[in-house]
Amino acid sequence: MSTIVKQIRNHILKNVYQISFLQNQADRHYQAALEQHLPNLPVLSKADLNLVESIKREGVVVTSLEALSIPHTDKMFLAAQKLMPEIPNISEEENEYVVHASPEQMMQYPEIFMWGLEKRLLNIVENYIGLPVAYHGAYFRRDLANSVERKSRLWHIDVEDRKILKVIVYLNDIDENCGPFQYIPLSLTSNVAHSLGYKHGYIQEKNLQKALSQSSWKSCTGKAGTVVFATTSQVFHRGKLPVDQDRFTIFFDYTSRQPQYPFYCKSSLPGEDLLSLAANFSEQQRQCVFWRPSV
Repeated sequence: MSTIVKQIRNHILKNVYQISFLQNQADRHYQAALEQHLPNLPVLSKADLNLVESIKREGVVVTSLEALSIPHTDKMFLAAQKLMPEIPNISEEENEYVVHASPEQMMQYPEIFMWGLEKRLLNIVENYIGLPVAYHGAYFRRDLANSVERKSRLWHIDVEDRKILKVIVYLNDIDENCGPFQYIPLSLTSNVAHSLGYKHGYIQEKNLQKALSQSSWKSCTGKAGTVVFATTSQVFHRGKLPVDQDRFTIFFDYTSRQPQYPFYCKSSLPGEDLLSLAANFSEQQRQCVFWRPSV
């Protein structure tokens, strides 16, 4: 299916899902599912519970791989360092700003994808989302230091689900001039959205400035190994334009298994690659990857 046809299909489906009766019915089912699953949420350590509470309260939390101490982190980070020089510094497509590692490259370093399925990390995500987790994979990206401002370099809120959690790992040192993840605090986002009449899509910087002073924008800077937990369906965010050097990151993406708009959800790897990795999955991991009823 071509990109244009997909966009038209998704737009039509989104309008159908937003019909008042269907939306109200979906909201009731969602609240009932949250209440039903509450007793089944994984038990967390005090440190991980505090992390989840901070994510809920702030919308974005910055920590580090060292502080998290997720199992097999060393293997993941070493694999990522090996992959970094293999990502070209120029896109084959005109007016592009990011180069992703190909599925073939990612399959050469399965430690990266598998890190996103670590039990402790999944338990943290599940306690934030409040429902069984769908893992959409690991997106290894090189954001180019060029002047292209489009898509995720513009301010936006993700719409795939009511609660989305992205775990972003910085692979090189990121300061204000190297394309940090930026966001509007959770406490301000709803007012900004109301002021702009925002429903979905992307917002130019000059338009956001009309609704909120730049002094209120937050940048997530840090050394290689910095980790950003971001509730991208709850806060305005963007990747700031990198100027001094390219930005290398891995995005680990999660929603519930009943996303609000499932047609926007996709995996970072094709089905045959997921099946190839599945021999190493626990039952929990298998359910997080193969969450669609049709799989």
